[in-house]
Amino acid sequence: MIRRLLLAGASLLPAPAAAETLREALVRAYKSNPTITAQRASQRATDETVPIARAAGLPTVDARSSYSQNLIRGGNSLTNPQRQLNGFAGVTVPVYTGGAVTNSVRAAETRVEAGRATLRSVEATTFSDVVSAYNDVIRDEAIVGLNTQNVRVLDTNLRASRDRFQVGDLTRTDVAQSEARLSLARAQLQGAQATLIASRENYISLVGDAPGSLEPPPPLPSLPATSDAAVEAALRDSPALLAAQKQRDATRFDVRAARAQRLPQFGVTIGQNYNNFLGSLGSGQGFSTRQSGTSTVAGVSLQVPIFQAGRVGAQVRQAQALRAQAIENATGTERQVIAATRSSFAIWKSSQLVIESAEAAVSANRLSLEGVRAENSVGTRTILDILNAEQELLNSQVTLVTARRDAYVAGFALLAAMGHAEAGDLGLDGGPLYDPVANYNRVRHSINDFASDGEPGAVATRTTGTPAQTAVVTKPLDAELDTPVDRNPALTTGAASPNRQ
Repeated sequence: MIRRLLLAGASLLPAPAAAETLREALVRAYKSNPTITAQRASQRATDETVPIARAAGLPTVDARSSYSQNLIRGGNSLTNPQRQLNGFAGVTVPVYTGGAVTNSVRAAETRVEAGRATLRSVEATTFSDVVSAYNDVIRDEAIVGLNTQNVRVLDTNLRASRDRFQVGDLTRTDVAQSEARLSLARAQLQGAQATLIASRENYISLVGDAPGSLEPPPPLPSLPATSDAAVEAALRDSPALLAAQKQRDATRFDVRAARAQRLPQFGVTIGQNYNNFLGSLGSGQGFSTRQSGTSTVAGVSLQVPIFQAGRVGAQVRQAQALRAQAIENATGTERQVIAATRSSFAIWKSSQLVIESAEAAVSANRLSLEGVRAENSVGTRTILDILNAEQELLNSQVTLVTARRDAYVAGFALLAAMGHAEAGDLGLDGGPLYDPVANYNRVRHSINDFASDGEPGAVATRTTGTPAQTAVVTKPLDAELDTPVDRNPALTTGAASPNRQ
């Protein structure tokens, strides 16, 4: 299935050197996020369960030797030599194991498939976290910028109010209202700055580097028109659900492997014996005899279980109980996928409506503030009216940037729930994508007892060298959010106001 590229279209255009794009953040997380790299290591460990299971059905070669020294001997040296060295080397070939090996291998192979789906799910979840963190930084930078602008405007208002109070144009109450609003705005700015710092630190924990000047994220692809269509895609492609279903399927082979312990097992052994009495055979008997010898042996073994004290029955019941657990887990995961898909769809749709309403509110509040300021200049509006209009404009702007963040994050979460937010879907161009099948193909037929991948080292990058983040805003406010209203009123005595005539 050819899936749509999330970061297609405008995102393919080269970005300015100083700017950072969402694609670049996702590429860094894909390469060095410890959650992803740890899951890859876990998958490599799961791959090894297949050759481990296969080894139980392959021939084995072993060699044994022993040396004995009689300290007290009875009889003569022909029946009881003083020293003896024995050796054996042979090959044992399992011929029939009752299906235990076959089913163990199938269970291991199915769990490898489940692990690959889990790896896809972990990647999609991490990408969703990165998208959320990326948009959190953009949102919080905008909110800090808006609050900074609000503090600056209210500070200007307070100075104007104090000057007008000095000439008797305003009352002490007007000045107190301006002082209160400015103090509240400064407190809100401090809170917004702390939130921005937390968002930047969270970004570092996911991506591995501090966020620079972040570019707006590219548009999401067309999303399903209905929640039912989204759920249908999720039930078909969700990696979390596929992993749970594969884990459930693997337990069927576990039950069969446990039952195989009740069946006969048959094997063949071929070997070579060697013994040497080290000159002690017949010593002191007045004649010499051969002190060493070899022999080739071949044999078969048949093991027929008759009574095993209930161990096999317990193992079968245990495997059946674990299968029941896996079946319920698959059902639970299906429920979670459906709920996550529907909730993401609902949040995405509602955020679209909130964006429309917030854009209308910002436009209306901007016009309202302009009118209130004009009316205040002729004495028909109070300072409190201006302060309220300023706060309403700020609130609508914060609502707008929050809704834009929520809509994008929910839309990406919907793609992830549907199984369409993986590395291949995103078109990441930071080099070849990690292929879990390559390691599986490398190890599945390995029979080398001395094979090793060497001492593992860290893949994920550390962030100890990253400086503590600040609340400094890296880019100016969006033109849509930066209101053109004249918010620096000229000082006036108000002598021309109607209430002063």
